[in-house]
Amino acid sequence: MYSDFQAAVEAKDVDAAVALFTPDVVFHSPVVHKPYVGREALHAILSAVMVVFEDFRYTAAYEGPTGHVLEFACRVGDRECHGVDILHGSGGQLTELTVLVRPYSAATLLRERMAALLT
Repeated sequence: MYSDFQAAVEAKDVDAAVALFTPDVVFHSPVVHKPYVGREALHAILSAVMVVFEDFRYTAAYEGPTGHVLEFACRVGDRECHGVDILHGSGGQLTELTVLVRPYSAATLLRERMAALLT
């Protein structure tokens, strides 16, 4: 299921990526305190990310007993951005996605551009 998520994101297939998650998926944003819940919210977020993250590519993957981490690199405007997607799953479906990004200047620009697309 983790490799299916990676493949869907790399193909920019938001529908396929979201379909891998349970209906009550929890998404933890790198710039918003309160988590988002549900596939509809996740679909909107991933759709916006596909616009905001330029030259997106996964650079490494790490697997543990309770989840999977996909490391990525991209640009947000003129800022280089590095981050990770932390995935948790159960029963053959993904249940949670946490995204962390750095540096702060890229995270700030990400917040501004995502807000413009989601509001």
